[in-house]
Formats: sequence, C-alpha cells, structure tokens
Amino acid sequence: MKNFTLGLNIALVLAVAVLFYLHFSSAKKPFATEGSKSVPSGNFKIAYFEIDSVQEHFDYFKTVRSELEAKGQANSRVLGDLKSTFASKYQETQKIASQLSQAELANKQQELMQMEKAFQGKEKMMSDEMQEETFRKMMDVKKKIEDFLKQYNSDKGYAYIFSNSPDLMYLKDGNYDITGDVIKGLNALYPSKK
Repeated sequence: MKNFTLGLNIALVLAVAVLFYLHFSSAKKPFATEGSKSVPSGNFKIAYFEIDSVQEHFDYFKTVRSELEAKGQANSRVLGDLKSTFASKYQETQKIASQLSQAELANKQQELMQMEKAFQGKEKMMSDEMQEETFRKMMDVKKKIEDFLKQYNSDKGYAYIFSNSPDLMYLKDGNYDITGDVIKGLNALYPSKK
C-alpha cells in the first residue's frame, strides 16, 4: 500500500510538471485573439500639439471666441433690460397695490406672470441659440485644425496626432511637439479678418 501511494504521488507530480511545461511553453502569443490585427512593421510615429497654445495663438480661434463673447454680452444686456423692466413693473405694482381693487390687482399679477414667462422663454431661447452657435463654431474650428493636420501630415508620416490636454497625457517627449508648426500653418491658411 505504501508503494502504491508513493507511485501515485510520483505520477501526479510528473503530470503536474508536464501540464505546467505545456502551459507555459506553448507558442501562443499572450493576449492574442483570433483575427487580431498585426502591427505594421517600420516606424510608428506619434505627435502632439498643445491645444491651449493653439487656442491662444490661432487667430481664427481668437476671432471666433471674440464673436461668441460679444454675442454673450449682447444677450446679457437684452436679458438685463428685460429683467429691469420686470423689476420696475413689479415695484410699481407693489407701491399701488393697496389702492387697487381685487380685479385690478389680479390683472397686474397676471401681467407680471406673463412678463416673467416671456423673460424665461427669451432666456431659454437665447441660451439655446448661443449653445448651438458655440457648438457650430467650435466644430468649424475643429474641422479647420483637422483639415490642416491632414495636409501637414501628408509628408510627415505620423500614425496619430493628438491634442494635449492636461487630463489626457501623463508623459510627453518634447521632440514630438508640433504645436509651433500647427499654429503657423493654421494662421497661414485661415488669416484673421481684423
């Protein structure tokens, strides 16, 4: 019985050793999946540009930002005027409320509620328009940058060109920073209309 147990233990140790060897010596590549794409051989180049520098020095972007700020200020003035008109009307109603009959007071309150609804509607409409225009103009800026980068990369051979955002990249090598080229090229293609 003792020999049988010893023989069984030896057989089990050999089986585990063989399985261990077969598992770790197989020719399969780690993490390879069936149908996975192989990486092309040769140079694989990646570049980046500082988006905040482009926003600061790209003349077209500065023009778009100025236009949007001007429109935002104009919207604020219009809404401020409406709010002032409402506040004046409200104060006027408060002053003469004791002199008004129930029906007249109800009419004034109804008028104030309509003014408030009109203000809220105008505020929402202007906010939606501003949001839509901002989105449209920022997409235009993005498209101009993308078009420039396609042209710029035609002879550079970069596989990827990223915009650097502080939350996106953790390591960057300054040798691959093309921010200066991007700013010069964009300003040459899309000069500011001053």
